[in-house]
Amino acid sequence: MPMPADNFDPALFNPTPGEAVALAPGLRRILAPNPSPMTYRGTNTYLLGTNDLAVIDPGPASDTHLAAILAACQPGQRISHIIVTHSHTDHSPLAAPLARATGAPVLAFGDTTAGRSAVMAQLARDGLAGGGEGIDMDFRPDRIVRDGEIIDGDGWALEVIHTPGHLGNHIALGWGTACFTADHVMGWASSLVSPPDGDLSDFMVSCARLRARNWRVFHPGHGAPIDDPAGRLDWLVAHRGAREASILAALGTAPATAGSLAEQIYTETPAALLGAAERNVFAHLVDLSGRSLVTPDNGLSATATFRLVR
Repeated sequence: MPMPADNFDPALFNPTPGEAVALAPGLRRILAPNPSPMTYRGTNTYLLGTNDLAVIDPGPASDTHLAAILAACQPGQRISHIIVTHSHTDHSPLAAPLARATGAPVLAFGDTTAGRSAVMAQLARDGLAGGGEGIDMDFRPDRIVRDGEIIDGDGWALEVIHTPGHLGNHIALGWGTACFTADHVMGWASSLVSPPDGDLSDFMVSCARLRARNWRVFHPGHGAPIDDPAGRLDWLVAHRGAREASILAALGTAPATAGSLAEQIYTETPAALLGAAERNVFAHLVDLSGRSLVTPDNGLSATATFRLVR
């Protein structure tokens, strides 16, 4: 489940949904009207360009948000590209209606199963269903983009960076020294990693990959721009490290399931959110199993009992 960042003040980011806000020359943001505990104020939709525009993450199914995106097109502008960073239901469902309205193609890494790790694919075959933000199982891009590919537009270019972890088909988009990080890196909270859609091992590799670059600013899928990208990535890695240490410490006392570990560790979490917390703990247990630090009794599953490897 997303955990609020240290010293985070939610009052610092509260834009009006539907208004196109200029962030930089050639870049505007429109907030979708879908606030929730998982999406914060709502999904950030970005419009990039001055003549032919790229729409990054059109957002959830919403006639109101569709109208706001179309209204943001000024005289002489047209939407030429629709780019979806990943197929959670707060990012991708509006892509098809927007494509029908504009004729622009939808670009993405693939459908919902694209980029899924082998262990998560096996968990899905075993019957583990997705949890958290909701999966857009109907999502199909018109054009598949690959890691390292450059998407060219009228006066802009975006580098595709495959960043699985939050979801297997998740991509970030490099724009010079700025990066659209979608749900992989956000300023308001940590990112949700919920098997079988999210893979923590992949998430940590993606963090390291982004950390190796000298970014100036991150534009996330939810919340305000991140002006200290390196510091934010370091916080995410440290947060995950602290959660891992708590899990290992608890297992040092006795074997446990993901559910019982969540109850021990998330002591201040409302009961309604413990299910998401349990998925988060399970994500760590899968990662720890892959590193041979813990082992499940009777095979890897969300209900298995885990114990330390001595």
